[in-house]
Amino acid sequence: MKNSRRDFLKKGALAGFSALMIPEIAKAAVQENTSVHAPKINLKKDCVILFQGDSITDCGRDKNSKRCNTMEQFGSGYVLFTATQLLEKEAALQPKIYNRGISGNKVYELRDRWELDCLAFQPDVLSILIGVNDYWHTLTHGYKGTVETYENDLRALLKYTKEKLPNTQIVLCEPFTLRDGAAIEDSRWYPMFDEFRKSARKLSGEFNTVFVPFQAGFDAAVKLAPARYWSNDGVHPDLPGRQLMANMWMEATGLK
Repeated sequence: MKNSRRDFLKKGALAGFSALMIPEIAKAAVQENTSVHAPKINLKKDCVILFQGDSITDCGRDKNSKRCNTMEQFGSGYVLFTATQLLEKEAALQPKIYNRGISGNKVYELRDRWELDCLAFQPDVLSILIGVNDYWHTLTHGYKGTVETYENDLRALLKYTKEKLPNTQIVLCEPFTLRDGAAIEDSRWYPMFDEFRKSARKLSGEFNTVFVPFQAGFDAAVKLAPARYWSNDGVHPDLPGRQLMANMWMEATGLK
C-alpha cells in the first residue's frame, strides 16, 4: 500500500513538473533565439490583431464568420490558444482579434488576397506564419517554387505591407517541422527546408519585425515528449503543440 501511494504521488509530481515545462520551454527558446534588442509589441485600446498564414493558422476556422473574438472564426489551432490569452490578459484594452489563415496557402497566395484579408483590416498588429507549403508542395503538388522564390515573395509582401501599413507592428513566425512526424519521414525535407527557416529569420531582421522561433521551441519540446506527442504528422501541431506555439508567440511579442 505504501509503495502504491508513493508511486501515485511520484507520478503526480512528475505530471505537474511536465505541465510546468511547456511555458519554460517557450520562454527559453525565445530568449535563446532572439536578440535582447528585438522589438516588442505595444497594444492600445481597441487595437486590431490579425493572424495570417496557412493551415496551421486556419485550423478549421469558419470562413463565413466575420466577427472578431469568436471561437468559430479563430479555429481550433494556436490562434485560439493565443487569442484567449490576449483577451484575458488585455481585457482593459478590448482587443479585436481576427484569423484569416487559409489552408494550403503559399506566400504568393497571401499576396493575392492581401488587400481584402489584410489591408482592409488596418491591423495594429499583423502576425504571419507561412512557408511550410512553399516547400512541401514542391514534393506533393508539383509546385516549382524554390527557397529563393519564397524569400523574394515574402520580402516583396513585407515591403508592400510596410508601405501600405507603416504603423502596423509585424510578427514574423518561423516555419517549422518535427522530423519524426508522418509527413516528414520523407528524407527530401532536409536539409532543404532548413533554408526556408533561415530566410524567414533573415527577413525578420531586414524588416525589424518581432520573430517567433517556433523551430527552436519544438526542438526543445521533443526532449520532453516524442515528436508525435506535439504533432502527429510533423507539420500540424496537436493540442500540446498549439499551446506551446501560443506561449512562444506571447513570449516573443513581450505580451506574456
